[in-house]
Formats: sequence, C-alpha cells, structure tokens
Amino acid sequence: MKKLIVAIDGPAGAGKSTVAKRLAHELGYTYMDTGAMYRAFAWKVMQDEIDLEDETSLRKILSETKIDLKKDNGQLRVFLDEVDITDRIRTPVLSQMASKVSTLRAVRERMVELQRAMGREGGVVVEGRDIGTIVFPKAEVKIYLDASSQERARRRFEELKAQGKGINLKETLKEMEERDRRDQEREVAPLRKAKDAVVIDSTQLDAEGVMERIMREVRNKLSPD
Repeated sequence: MKKLIVAIDGPAGAGKSTVAKRLAHELGYTYMDTGAMYRAFAWKVMQDEIDLEDETSLRKILSETKIDLKKDNGQLRVFLDEVDITDRIRTPVLSQMASKVSTLRAVRERMVELQRAMGREGGVVVEGRDIGTIVFPKAEVKIYLDASSQERARRRFEELKAQGKGINLKETLKEMEERDRRDQEREVAPLRKAKDAVVIDSTQLDAEGVMERIMREVRNKLSPD
C-alpha cells in the first residue's frame, strides 16, 4: 500500500502532537516531532552559550550537530549528539528559545534538511509550523489544526501543571500569544496555512473528533474511488 506523508501544521497548543502520535500509531507510520528538533538545538544553544549573531560559526555548529528521533517502547525519544535529552526540553524557557532559534535562516535550513531526509520514503506523520508549506509542500495530506488562544493556553497550562511546573494561566496565555506573534511574523518560513490544507478548529473538539476528521482525509487519499 502507498505510504503517505501527512503534514499537520498549526500554532502551539492546538493539539498537533497528541493527534499526530495517535495517527502515526493508527497508520503504522513514523511520528516526526519537528518541534522537538528545534527544542533540541535550543537546548544546545543555552547549554553551550552559542552566539546566534555569528552566522558563520552558527552554520558550522549546525553542520556538526546530530539530532535523531527514535522510538523506545512506543515512546519518542530525542537525541542530541547521541545523548537522550527528551526529559530536558519540555519547559516554558526552552519553548521560547526554540521559537527564537526557529526564526534564523541557518537553523531552519538545517532542520528542513534533516526532516526531509527522515521523511524521504513516506509513511510519516509530521507536525510543526511550516510542514505543508516548506518542508513537504507535496505532502498528500495537509491539515491546519487550530484552536482559540484561550483554549490553547488552557491546554498548555494543564499540561505544565501536571508536570509540576510552577506557572499560572495568565502567564501561559501571555507566552502563547507572544509565541504566536513571533511564529507568524518571522521572515523565514512563517506559520501559515497551506492553500490546499484542510482546516480543523479543535476548540470544541476532543482528540477523537480531530482524529476522525483527519482519518477521513487519509482514507480519501489511499482509496480515492
């Protein structure tokens, strides 16, 4: 059976990761968390105090940086230069730094290169902000998953609270709106909906409802008749 590339774009907190993981499991595809890749490099930037203004040095560091996404007992693990940093990159500070580094052309070019290599054979569910527009513009299925900023902030707040992170809802909403603005206004590969993407508003939908909508699109591509 033909293996598709399923691209899911949208702002932070729209539910992309949850749905993409479930969809990949359902289809037997590989789940590619591109946001985790940016977070991984953001972590390296913070740990090594990399000068983001020195583009020549930055490109050299990027060319030598290895980022891998691997499955371990059904869980996605993120490796930076052979070190598992999965549990170190899900913090508000890393989210903001990842958003900042993603605006840099050198960083995006390297990440797109790595992502295209991972998805070359198809059979992947990829989520991010520029998947259907830049990374895989010829993806067979393109979804733009959105939700109100208030709902997205509530979801992220509940997630962070469950992890024991000390943050309040007002701060979460402010950070969400700042990140939205930065992602939408950045010069390189801004967040936007691909012209041929199917828009799904998840404000009033649970993960199951979103899954049903996406699976309908997938089935149409696998069996168009």
